[in-house]
Amino acid sequence: MQGCGRRTARHEGCLMPVYKFDALKKEYVTPKHSTAFGSLVTGEQIEVGMLRFKAGEGANEHAHPHEQVLVVLSGRVRMTIGGESHELGPREVAHMPPNVPHSLQALEDTVVLSAKGIVGGVGHRI
Repeated sequence: MQGCGRRTARHEGCLMPVYKFDALKKEYVTPKHSTAFGSLVTGEQIEVGMLRFKAGEGANEHAHPHEQVLVVLSGRVRMTIGGESHELGPREVAHMPPNVPHSLQALEDTVVLSAKGIVGGVGHRI
């Protein structure tokens, strides 16, 4: 595998500089908290996921020590962050500071890009 061994993002134990989300393994990334389904690329200090939610699905209220940024690529979501509710559509961004409770409800089929800091060796898979 080209790039294996370099200091770049990790996928299945191999460090690589470039990925195609469509070619990566798909999984439910936080089944304890949400129905987010998609692929993750994990670096040393950040993890990025291309995640899908079907209409009506989402993430129950939870908090974690990770800072997180979520970009809506398609669809619409309602997010509650620190007790404030917001509706987001394509090209809109939500920022969740560490330890702030947040939740998400997909108002329609939605695809998001989620970036999360790595804390204690863990990113999205909390």
